[in-house]
Amino acid sequence: MLEQDAQRSLHACEGVGLEALAQREGTPLYVYSTEAIRSRLDALQTALQGLDAGICYAVKANSNGAVLKLLGDMGAGADIVSGGELRRALLAGIPADRIVFSGVGKSADEIEQALDAGVARFNLESRAELDLLQTLASKRGVIARASVRINPDVDAMTHAKISTGKSENKFGVSIDEARKWFDKHARWPAVQLDGLHMHIGSQILSIEPIRQALQRMAALWRELDTAGHNIASIDVGGGLGVRYREGDQAISAEAYVAEIRHALAGFKGRILLEPGRWLLAEAGILLSRVLLVKHGEARRFLVLDAAMNDLLRPSLYDAWHDIVRVGENGEPRPLVTYDVVGPVCETGDTFAVARDLPQCDAGELVAILGVGAYGASMASSYNSRPLAAEVLVDGDRYAVVRRRQTFDEMIVGEQPANDWKQA
Repeated sequence: MLEQDAQRSLHACEGVGLEALAQREGTPLYVYSTEAIRSRLDALQTALQGLDAGICYAVKANSNGAVLKLLGDMGAGADIVSGGELRRALLAGIPADRIVFSGVGKSADEIEQALDAGVARFNLESRAELDLLQTLASKRGVIARASVRINPDVDAMTHAKISTGKSENKFGVSIDEARKWFDKHARWPAVQLDGLHMHIGSQILSIEPIRQALQRMAALWRELDTAGHNIASIDVGGGLGVRYREGDQAISAEAYVAEIRHALAGFKGRILLEPGRWLLAEAGILLSRVLLVKHGEARRFLVLDAAMNDLLRPSLYDAWHDIVRVGENGEPRPLVTYDVVGPVCETGDTFAVARDLPQCDAGELVAILGVGAYGASMASSYNSRPLAAEVLVDGDRYAVVRRRQTFDEMIVGEQPANDWKQA
């Protein structure tokens, strides 16, 4: 996707020059590579050949409609966690029968929307949710297909805020509770409980926790099958990590699928996967203009026009993102140690601390790498800063797939307190 020189200078995304792109579309600017996205999805589809398997892209990673259409046109489905994500997936042309509805707190209204749309499956995370689905499906006279999300109590060895498969996490139910659901499935006649689901966390860089979780999932499947319960679907979740910094070793599609094949050998139903970050993160960069260089008594600050409202991960997770200067090859520049920060009035508005970069001057461009997932989708208008524009690059052309938010668009839902009511 990205052309870099030895001085960690970046000048193009595919065949589109970044300097010209920033000049034309402004900054901050999210830039996504179609080549990188297609390559990742194709690699996973190739590794899955011979299996009855479906890829349900985790929409929360990047919910831009053009990205969803790109993935949907290549055969991917969608893993959604809200009514809004359902609507986004449908608008992008992803058929309802390729959509699974996950999430620990689905509202009645969201479940009704999904039932009316005819989504393929609900991934259920609590007895209360199972009861609610039974009530709503029964009222409509339909049978809802569902999977129980088990919590395998496996440490994904990732950041605590994106770990979802340990017993103390809010997600899923214990294997013992799952057994009870299947044993008493006649209590929920409007719910066809015939699937298993899990997701132990995100940014997983070791195959071992995946192997452990798959083994526990497979053991439960075999136990239920022996007891006479038909398991038609096993959803292994997502969570594959990516390279954010030197030393990160991402799990390959081939190695991941090999573990799935081994653990679920003999399974005759459909296998679902829910990748998000792995497909999108490394396909995206955030272009930002240097506002100024500030020399403090103890630190040197590189102040950008991008901020934590544009990219929250460093502030929220202490996440590392490589940062490079944008420009054509030229004379090597001296390395300077910067704290790379934004203009938001928070100390947490920091992208990097004590980062060595080629000298950068006011007005120049830098690129924050690895932001295709959980970048724009987590953005806000904090400090009344408009949402950044997003562009999709394909070869030597690009398209604006989200125009920069205007101030009027930012405040469109606000109104004076003139219409007073009594509750």
